[in-house]
Amino acid sequence: MASRPGFLTEWPWSPLGGFKYLLVAPFALASMHSYITAEEEEKDLGRMLIVALMLWRMVHCQIWISVSRQKTAKGRNKIVDKPIEFEQVDRERSWDDQIIFNTLLMYLLNNKLPGSSRLPLWRLDGAILIALLHAGPVEFLYYWFHRALHHHFLYSRYHSHHHSSIVTEPITSVVHPFAEHIAYTLLFSIPIVTASLCGILSIVSVIAYLTYIDFMNNYGHCNFECFPKRLFHLFPPLKFLCYTSSFHSLHHTQFRTNYSLFMPIYDYIYKTADKCSDSLYENSLEREEESPDVIHLTHLTTLDSIYQMRLGFPSFSSHPLWSRSPWYLTYSMWPFTLLVSFVLSSALSSCTFVFERNRLRNLTLHSHLLPKFGFHYKSQRHHKSINDIIEVSIIEADEKGVKVMSLGLMNTTEELNGYGELYVQKHPKLKIRLVDGTSMAAAVVVNSIPEGTKEVVFRGNLTKVASAVVFSLSQKGVKVVMLHEEEYNKLIKSGADKNLVLSTSNNNCYSSTVWLVGDGLGKEEQMKAKEGTLFIPFSQFPPEKLRKDCFYHSTPAMLVPKSAQNIDSCENWLGRRVMSAWRIGGIVHALEGWEEHDCGNTCNFFRLHAIWEAALRHEFQPLLLPPSHL
Repeated sequence: MASRPGFLTEWPWSPLGGFKYLLVAPFALASMHSYITAEEEEKDLGRMLIVALMLWRMVHCQIWISVSRQKTAKGRNKIVDKPIEFEQVDRERSWDDQIIFNTLLMYLLNNKLPGSSRLPLWRLDGAILIALLHAGPVEFLYYWFHRALHHHFLYSRYHSHHHSSIVTEPITSVVHPFAEHIAYTLLFSIPIVTASLCGILSIVSVIAYLTYIDFMNNYGHCNFECFPKRLFHLFPPLKFLCYTSSFHSLHHTQFRTNYSLFMPIYDYIYKTADKCSDSLYENSLEREEESPDVIHLTHLTTLDSIYQMRLGFPSFSSHPLWSRSPWYLTYSMWPFTLLVSFVLSSALSSCTFVFERNRLRNLTLHSHLLPKFGFHYKSQRHHKSINDIIEVSIIEADEKGVKVMSLGLMNTTEELNGYGELYVQKHPKLKIRLVDGTSMAAAVVVNSIPEGTKEVVFRGNLTKVASAVVFSLSQKGVKVVMLHEEEYNKLIKSGADKNLVLSTSNNNCYSSTVWLVGDGLGKEEQMKAKEGTLFIPFSQFPPEKLRKDCFYHSTPAMLVPKSAQNIDSCENWLGRRVMSAWRIGGIVHALEGWEEHDCGNTCNFFRLHAIWEAALRHEFQPLLLPPSHL
């Protein structure tokens, strides 16, 4: 929002939310019906393709979003090294409004503008006219309009909304108040309307022109430099005819320079070109890929989790992963979901890649994605390939000088790799330290139990975290009621026999109002919990919330310190600025400078307190419990 919002700041369909696309539906259906039922000479292919152009523009922008976020996470050729936070993501979530606006106007012009219906597929003279009009009037008028927008009256009411983003992303390019977009649309329509009135407009020239505008807009705001230096050497005047992303980035950091649209010639003519333009371009091209201090290796969960991934849709990734996918993803996006999922899990499945970069104090933190889904980990036949990918990632990180790698979600299980022990035994000379996060997760669970609790009910698959939690509680004098005899016997054999009780009650309700739960918790068992029971998960994945009269705590996690930077997406189902304990375990390990691995089948139960105190010392904060259990 601008600092002093002016007239026509809000988009007229803002109250509709995601239903704004329904505005296009009647026109799209009418154009398809008309094309199918009309006589051959009356068919209007251009009108029918308007909705296809809308979809292409959205896909095009989404490609830029994904590529830009992946490139800037790696750090190579990055221009501005400042953080992006949730505030910017929320501000830019309406980037598709201008595409809807343009689409509605195209349907209107197709009906009313002479020469815009039943267009030919291609006309060279029309394409040349559009190119000349853009290079001449459009670029010139835009330059002076843009300078006017920086006058304090218009800037405070409109353009400051766009400049709220110092560090730009591709979609920053189209995040403006509604009034600004009206002006831009009038400006960019000059070539198309003129060619239409001259009777030389064509379908391909319209698609190509709008694609060019989107491409240059996205490129100018992508925050990484990729324009080949060789082209400037081969044709030096190109410097005045085509801007670079570093050129426009200076406009967002300096504000009073580099006003041009895509052709910097007017900045050079009117002496507004930034003196640092050339040096920033050179420095950005020479910038090497960043080597992180800590890597957290995770994976995808469900097929729909591709949308919540940081490289996916920012509006989704900035909110916790849903427990049940929205209807529009389930029913309307399934072909795209299957296509992307197939590409990720087959064509790109042989290696991991970085998708997020954060900063905490003097540490650079990377999150890497192993492109496999949850169901791959549950199948024994995929275990070898997954282990091979993890092993290669560990070796590559070790060679790059990474200090710590933490294994997230199902990358660290007993069945897959013995909680990471497999890699340590296979490569005993590793300099990188592997952390399975179990100690941190157990410490979080233990300290999430309300103060004064004398008894807890335990139910879930017996994992390393579960064993550590039960052992710690039993040492503190808290009675742990086990519901399954098999789990009880395993814990007794492991030495955790103090304050451990096997439930022999056949009652439909248990007296304890604190339950420690993990994978394997059944519906019938949840129903036996007392009203007002607090379910505290010790597993990686949250339990299904079946009881509205009970409270469900988060999976083991903590709030990150305020000093943590570039946190603009949520980690799976966790809230904003919340990290899983498994991920925090690796960060704390690096902050403390611990030299040993923290993985394998055995757990140092007595170290939980030290790890918890270290996390608090580094300003990680526990998540709040429901008021009734404080």
